[in-house]
Amino acid sequence: MRARGTRRPLLWPLVLVAAGIALLLNNFLLLSGFNLTALWPLLLVIAGAHVLIRGDVIPRSEGRPFGITRGSVESATVEISAGEIDINGRALQREGRLIAGQFAADSRPDLQVTDTHAILRMDRAATPWLSFNDWEFGLAHDLPWQLFISTSLGQVRLDLTGLIVSDAVIATGVGDIRLTCPRETLQAIHLRSALGNIHVTTPDGVLARVSAKAGRLFGVHVDETRYEQVEPGVYVSRDADPNAPLVEVQISGTFGDAYLT
Repeated sequence: MRARGTRRPLLWPLVLVAAGIALLLNNFLLLSGFNLTALWPLLLVIAGAHVLIRGDVIPRSEGRPFGITRGSVESATVEISAGEIDINGRALQREGRLIAGQFAADSRPDLQVTDTHAILRMDRAATPWLSFNDWEFGLAHDLPWQLFISTSLGQVRLDLTGLIVSDAVIATGVGDIRLTCPRETLQAIHLRSALGNIHVTTPDGVLARVSAKAGRLFGVHVDETRYEQVEPGVYVSRDADPNAPLVEVQISGTFGDAYLT
């Protein structure tokens, strides 16, 4: 996976050049009545523009690529506590890698291995607090994964196509969840958002059973060409492979909507 934001930062050097020119002109009395201190609010404008353009306040704090080899690992757990960071995950096609992707500078995932089981932790507390680049990762496709992913103010986008999922709990405080179902799970996938929408996509041929009950402030919208309602709040994917393993997905939310496509 390629790291994002690898271009050299241009905004801050341009600001320094402009400030230097202004001070030079002021020293030579070419700017009559010029007061440089009156321009301090521009620092807020510049910082905001930098966040919009580069995703971070700190120059050169862009995400950096990482990769961890699989070794003898036969099963793995990913625990992500992302705070206000967006999460993007997918299957990793490169053989021999356990996980690879982009993480914040100086904060690669922590790895612990017991026998043949690996535990990977990605923690916002270990990341520079002004770094807001997305976290992106790919997971080995030929071993079962436990996924425990949470954000307080961020979105989670997971394309689990091609992955074997043991079980998963995905939660956001304020933020959407977008999930593409895997073809095989050993236990249910739990999706929860306090304030945000939840989108679930079932690939063709996958046998998915999705439980999503509407509430006063949480709606459920179902593509009836893709799902059949078998009981109140329970939907099963249509045209699934009859020999496919059952994928259970349970959705709950407080404010927002669920979309099944």
